[in-house]
This record gives sequence, structure tokens and C-alpha cells, in this order.
Amino acid sequence: MSETDPQPTLVIVEDDPAFGRTLRRSFERRGYEVHLATSPEELETMLGKVRLDYAVVDLKLGTASGLTCVQMLAQHDPATCIVVLTGFASIGTAVEAIKLGAAHYLAKPANTDDIEEAFAKREGNPEVPVEGRKTSIKTVEWEYIHATLAECDFNISEAARRLGMHRRTLARKLEKRQLK
Repeated sequence: MSETDPQPTLVIVEDDPAFGRTLRRSFERRGYEVHLATSPEELETMLGKVRLDYAVVDLKLGTASGLTCVQMLAQHDPATCIVVLTGFASIGTAVEAIKLGAAHYLAKPANTDDIEEAFAKREGNPEVPVEGRKTSIKTVEWEYIHATLAECDFNISEAARRLGMHRRTLARKLEKRQLK
């Protein structure tokens, strides 16, 4: 970045204050102007006030879905490069994030280097090897549970109803798989 280049702007949408601060400091050291939001509501308030080149969005924001933020960002400015971060990646949410406007989808833990690399990869890569990988029943179950949770905006009671299981059973399964 030269003196005449404008400073790239970035919003980090993250409900974990410590992780948000760490990412912010790291990107500021790399020359970004960084804004933080902890919810879709905070992001919506910010959108009319700042121009954003990049966005890093956590998939789970408390009880809210980061997919809402991806959609808002893409509708506000389709040129914004959006990267989704998640601690519980699934095929279903990856597909939805891309369909809603994300350029990339990264599983945590991801660092600033990983995120910047994802910013640079706006286009798909047809050379990525297609590998046949057998999926375990537990993985299929988890992806189905996660897709249902995403459809319900992470409402555990509604997801349990749709899955045909008791809410406590679903809560126990989620505790074993640490959602963050």
C-alpha cells in the first residue's frame, strides 16, 4: 500500500470481545481501518456511515446468525469482500454463506494471514482436487443438525421440534460439539 492508496476499510462482526479486539489490532497493524460490530443491529447502524472494502463475519453471533450480516453486507455493497469465520463449519452453512454473498468461508481457528489470503481469493479455483471422502454418520448428523439450526436462526427449541427430538437431547449434542 502506497501513500496515495486509500486505507482499506474492514468490519469485523464478532460477538466474542477478546477475539474481536485481537483481530482488530492485528489488522490495524497491517494498515486497515477497522470497525467492530457485535450483532446484525450494530452492523446495520454502521452500514450507512462507513465505506467497507472487507468484512469478517462470525457465523454465530449469540442467538443471531452471521448469515444475516453476510446478506446485509452484500446487499449494501456487492463489492465488499466478505469472509465468514466459524467454529462449527458445515457444508450447509458454507453453501448458504456463498449464495448470500460471501467470498470465502473459513473454519476457526483462523488467523490474520488466513483471512487476508481468503480476501485475495475472490474467484473460485477450478483446479481444486475433487476427492472422494467418506463421511461418517456423526458428521452427516452434525451437518443436518447444523443446517436445521441455521434454518431456525439458531433457535434450539424450534430446531429440536423440526428434528423430532427433545430440546434437552439437542442441547446435549450441541454441548459436545462446542458452538463458537
